[in-house]
Amino acid sequence: QVQLVESGGGLVQPGGSLRLSCAASGIMFSIYIMAWYRQAPGKQRELVAVISSDGTTNYADSVKGRFGISRDNAKNTAYLQMNSLKPEGTAVYYCNARAPGRTGYWGQGTQVTVSS
Repeated sequence: QVQLVESGGGLVQPGGSLRLSCAASGIMFSIYIMAWYRQAPGKQRELVAVISSDGTTNYADSVKGRFGISRDNAKNTAYLQMNSLKPEGTAVYYCNARAPGRTGYWGQGTQVTVSS
């Protein structure tokens, strides 16, 4: 049974930081491309950051320089370090795992609220 379990969300003030974690089980984690998406109320889900199996990273323009995606293959876990958070960063953040020729998976999401 495949599971992606996000954690680390919460309420943070503008300018603050949070680190999200995505713990995977039931997949060969090291071969999967891991990504973080977010969905704000009334908006479509959007890609935030992605890290390939070889560690190559890419970011949405809106988070470049503030967010960092990483992975620990020994722990089957992906991370999203979010710094200098803005109110427009308020959303449910989802973890995604995909690999060529294999089924993709989503986590259940974790709420991030940026507010004073």
